[in-house]
Formats: sequence, C-alpha cells, structure tokens
Amino acid sequence: MSQSPAPTLALTRPFGARYAFVVVAVVFTCLLVSAGVRGAPGVLIIPWQNSFGWSRATVSLAAAIGILLYGLCGPFAAAFIQRFGVRHVTMTAFAVLALSIFASSFMHAAWQLMLTWGVLSGLATGCVANVLGAIVATRWFTSQRGLVMGILTASTATGTLIFTPVLSTIAVSDGWRPVVLIIAAAAALMIPVIGFLLPERPASIGLLPWGAKPGTVPPAPPVTSLFGQAFGGLMLGVKNRTFWLLFASFYICGFTTNGLVGVHMIALCADHGIPETRAAGLLAMMGVFDLIGTTMSGWLTDRFDSRKLLFMYYALRGLALMYLPYSGFGVYGLAAFGVFFGLDWIATVPPTVRLATETFGDHRMPIIFGWIVAGHQIGAASAAFLAGLSRSLEGSYLPAFLFAGMLGVVAAFLSIFIGNADRRAAQRLA
Repeated sequence: MSQSPAPTLALTRPFGARYAFVVVAVVFTCLLVSAGVRGAPGVLIIPWQNSFGWSRATVSLAAAIGILLYGLCGPFAAAFIQRFGVRHVTMTAFAVLALSIFASSFMHAAWQLMLTWGVLSGLATGCVANVLGAIVATRWFTSQRGLVMGILTASTATGTLIFTPVLSTIAVSDGWRPVVLIIAAAAALMIPVIGFLLPERPASIGLLPWGAKPGTVPPAPPVTSLFGQAFGGLMLGVKNRTFWLLFASFYICGFTTNGLVGVHMIALCADHGIPETRAAGLLAMMGVFDLIGTTMSGWLTDRFDSRKLLFMYYALRGLALMYLPYSGFGVYGLAAFGVFFGLDWIATVPPTVRLATETFGDHRMPIIFGWIVAGHQIGAASAAFLAGLSRSLEGSYLPAFLFAGMLGVVAAFLSIFIGNADRRAAQRLA
C-alpha cells in the first residue's frame, strides 16, 4: 500500500523535496470540502424547515448525528489510514460522501435526512478530518509542523469562506436541492485529485520528511489490528491527566464552535430579522479571520507555550459568546463579534496537536488525537441538538450562548493545568 502509482511518481519529479507542500495543498483541499459539507446544514435549516415542515430540533438532530459520528470516527479513521493507506481511505470516504449527499436530493422523510446527512456523511467526513491533517503534518514534516498544522486546520475556515455565502445564495434563489447537488459534485471531484497527487509517505516517492536529515527518520510502526490500535490508544490516553484535560477542553471547543455557532448562527440571525445571505456573509467574514488566526496560531505554537496559548484562546472565545446576545445584532456589533470569534474559531487545534504529540509521541499521537477529536465532536453534537431543542422549547438561543460562553472560560482554566510531569508519565507508559 505504500507504493505510489506511476502518475504520482511522474508528477513529483518537478517539485523534488518540495512535494511535501503539494501534499499540504491536496489535504487542505480535502479538508476544505469536508468542512463545506459539515457546515451545510447551517445553511439548510430554514430551507428544509420551509420545504418539509420539520422543526429546528429535527434538523438539528440530523446535524448532531453527523457531527457526533464525525468525531467518533476519528480514532478508527487513524487506524484505517495506518492499515490501508491515506489515499485509499480518503478516496473511499469521498465516494461515500458524494453518493450519500446526492441521494439526499431525493429525500422526502426525516429518517432519510438522518441517514444521508447524519449517519453516512458523518462517517465519511470523519475520515477526512483533523486526524488526517495531523497524520500528514507528522509524516511529511519534522520542522514547521505547527505552521503546517495551522494551515491545514485553517481549511475549515476557508471551507466556510467559500461554501457558506455561495450555498446560502443558491438556497435562497433556487431552493435546497441545487445546494446538495453542488456539494456532491465537489466531493466526487476530489476522488481523482487524491488518486493522482497524494502519496502514502515521503519514502513512497523517495523523499525524506521536510526538514529531516538522512538516517533520522524512524521506520513506520508495525500495523496491528484496527480495533487494537484504536482502543490501545484510548487505554494509553485515559491513564494520563493531559489526555483528560485536552479531551475536556476540546469538548468545549466543539460545543462553542461547530455545534453552536457553525450550525445555529444563521438561524439565530434570522430570529433577529437578519436575512440568510447577510448572516452567511458574517460566517464568511469569520472564515477569513479564522484563516488568519489559525495560521498565526500554528506559527505561535512553534514558538510559545501551548498551554498559555490555549488559555488565551478559550478565554477570549468565552467572552465573545457572552457578548453576542447583548451586541444588539447591528452591523458594528456583529462585525466585532465576527472578528474576535473568527480569529479564535479553531486556533486551538495547533497547540492541542503539539501537546498531544509531545505527550504521546509521533506514532501514537494520531490515534490518541483521534479520541481527543471525538471529544470535540461530542461537544459539537451536544450543542447542535441542545441549542436547537432550546430554541424550539424556549423560543430563544440566549441560554445556549450564555452557557457556551461560561464553558469557554472553564476550558481556559483547564488548559493551564496541563503539566510536564504528565507528558513524562505518558512517555514511560508508551
């Protein structure tokens, strides 16, 4: 599985050692499209509500199922990638994604929404997630890993930037079905790109990781059973306090971003008389600032204490969420929220990856980070469903946003309790 087909070998020659950056571009695009899929329910809540009469709680449940499976798939996706290879797993994921989203264009019942946008898209996007970015960053780079992880993480912001305003405009003018067909086509187009441009490892095309010296690259770890890898990583993680602190803080990260703002921001703005296209433009603006903030976070992670960075990111996020309900939802109030929340959206990922790598090592980190990402998506799923349920029962998103803001402050204080002793203990257990 480690050998690359002839087209990939031929395409690598003009780039030489810099082909690592081509890999970054390919994976960035994969994560971008995956982010577009995961963010689409936020655009489609109101169109589906209008077309089928489904409540926000029903649509939110489908989004929550997708987000939850996206996260729970992470550690198993890491094991699948180590067993079957990056190319094969990623191509299969995009094939399932394209087919499931295309099938949703024919749906007429809520269970079909749950199956296509919940179960199938959740499992598929779970294989094309932050775990993939973490694996590529550790396999292809020994220097500048933080920056590379920041760039790959920023793909989520770029996906929001590209997809949200376009899809929202199409949904308003032409309905929801053209939106899902565009998403399905984008997923299908990724399959040949991955097949031709994504090698398994640098050694597959005769290269060293970027920044590595000859003789310093350890061999690939032996492949064990898929479930043994996934649950073995979990068993190692649960014995270490750093794992639980990262898991808990990442749960809050998912709760406050993908689950709450990502799914419900457009609907929240609609409650305050703001048109869907304008609300989508706000998310796009947040995407621009997140692209800047997450890339800068990667640069900062290479230079500063990751714990202090996480404290700052979570504290600012919590304050921004508590500010939003009292912003008045005017142009300036929303713009201020968009800038600060956008800079912070997923800036937490590079320092979290670094702390996990320092604690558990390069080979164990992908699977253990997969479990940490599972915590992120459990939090996101919780927020996606509970905020929708709260809105249906109480008629307001106010309690959800205030509660999320307080959780952000809690996550900030959790981050400062991560200590070097925990890392040394994990390395002894490994």
